[in-house]
Amino acid sequence: MNTTLLIVLAVIVFLGGFFVILYNRLIKQRNKVDESWSDIDVQLKRRYDLVPNLVSTIKGYAKHEKGVFEEVTKARAAAIKAEGPAEESRAEGALTNALKSLFAVAENYPDLKADKNFLDLQEKLAMLEEEIQKSRRYYNGNVRDFNTKIQVFPNNLFAGMLGFSKYEFFQAEEGEKENVKVDF
Repeated sequence: MNTTLLIVLAVIVFLGGFFVILYNRLIKQRNKVDESWSDIDVQLKRRYDLVPNLVSTIKGYAKHEKGVFEEVTKARAAAIKAEGPAEESRAEGALTNALKSLFAVAENYPDLKADKNFLDLQEKLAMLEEEIQKSRRYYNGNVRDFNTKIQVFPNNLFAGMLGFSKYEFFQAEEGEKENVKVDF
């Protein structure tokens, strides 16, 4: 009788320990995903802050290009409001396309291409694009690791019961897969 009770208690302690360890590992990985998403947001915010300066600089040279400026402003506003990887990917694609149009306009103004402020903004944008790319790769790596953890056996048996679900990858839209031209 005592042996059976000890075995049952040992199994209960083992399962309890297993659940605690599983839960803590999943929480740790989920927090990494959330942190890496926050990194993307920080980099995108930096880019959103740079866009009005870029538009203002180009506006000084290309006053009659109103449609392009409005497109960039609308795309920036939509990107700021976007939530979640899928919606943010679409909004970022639209902003990238609008920035391409803006730089295409800038190519028609030789004085603008030589402007120190414009060149500085170009350089900052190029650096930010690289940082955004790094942040996305880091986020997607953490999403891959988290999704794998909740899908492998025996974690998959308990992850759903514990409230864990898959994260979406941050995927580039078709137009965003092309580089933003920042060099002239």
